[in-house]
Amino acid sequence: MHRRLRASLTAGAVAACLAGTAAATAVSAHAASAGCQVTYTIGAQWPGGFSANVTVKNLGDPVTSWTLHWTFGAGQTIGQAWNADVTQSGAAVTAANVSWNGSLATGGATSFGFNGTWNGSGNPVPAGFTLNGVACTGSATASPSATPSTSPTASPSPSPSASPSSGPPPVRTVRVFWLKPSDVAYDQRYPDGIADVMREAQRFFKQQLGKTFTLNGPVVEVVNGDRPRSWYENTPRCGEKYWWAVCNMQEELRRKFGLGAPDSRWINVGEVSAEGDGAGGGGGNGWVILSGHDADGAAGINGPMNRWYGGMVHELGHAFGLPDATSTDGTCMSASFYAYPNCQFSQAQKDRILNGPYGGFLS
Repeated sequence: MHRRLRASLTAGAVAACLAGTAAATAVSAHAASAGCQVTYTIGAQWPGGFSANVTVKNLGDPVTSWTLHWTFGAGQTIGQAWNADVTQSGAAVTAANVSWNGSLATGGATSFGFNGTWNGSGNPVPAGFTLNGVACTGSATASPSATPSTSPTASPSPSPSASPSSGPPPVRTVRVFWLKPSDVAYDQRYPDGIADVMREAQRFFKQQLGKTFTLNGPVVEVVNGDRPRSWYENTPRCGEKYWWAVCNMQEELRRKFGLGAPDSRWINVGEVSAEGDGAGGGGGNGWVILSGHDADGAAGINGPMNRWYGGMVHELGHAFGLPDATSTDGTCMSASFYAYPNCQFSQAQKDRILNGPYGGFLS
């Protein structure tokens, strides 16, 4: 059974919204013993705003610090950034490394992101980038060239965003995220399967309480993670390793979407396709945070579906304010959730949900 989510949760401050398409570019010019490639991806776009991720790959000699320059072509402005110090003067943007990501070996790469504004009619990818004064062409050469070559592209993201383009969903709903690490291939079974699990939990709450929570359209917001799977699994956060993958996911969701813990606007459900040794998940304070085996289960590739239906009902019970049952008592807040749908909420549990901090979300 999943362990209860602890009350002290990771803080985050960057608000973002998942929507729109992605655009990437690799542009550069040649210089002696130097070379670089830049991928600029618009991961979210809504009226007046967008978020982007920038990956810098060093193809030349190793560097111990880096500064990336580009110029916006349609009046875009940068607001809050992460994993780089980003400044803007007019259309010109400068991004410099932070303390931990300045060293790039030959072939090494790092990423940073930011939130920005756009004019609502055009948000093109910048036409060119320079790294430490060298234009990025995607190759390294010893022959300087005065004219940079550009190869802009604009194509749908391989991991399509599922959030509505109009911005965040209505409040007092259950907001669901699947965070896909940067090195995990997109698989439609995951958003589809997680959505099916949420709909079954929605049906069960209605059956048990006479009321249920509202899901959004689409049900699952797909989030392209900033880091590879191993980073979520092996970067310490929230104490013991059991929590690392899910707490790293939650921190990223909070930063990108401006979420609180608790959050008075939504109950938030996050699943990450990462796990690591001994990883798990839990629920509480208006959140459900689950690791890779739950995501796999929802996708139909990790055991009988009843177990994953019951697990979601159990963790949503925590999110709505219920503690674990003290014994295996036939309620879904005990190990009886493994026998789903042969579990239920007791009358005391129903009353606690309906009278709890999120009871007003049910209709």
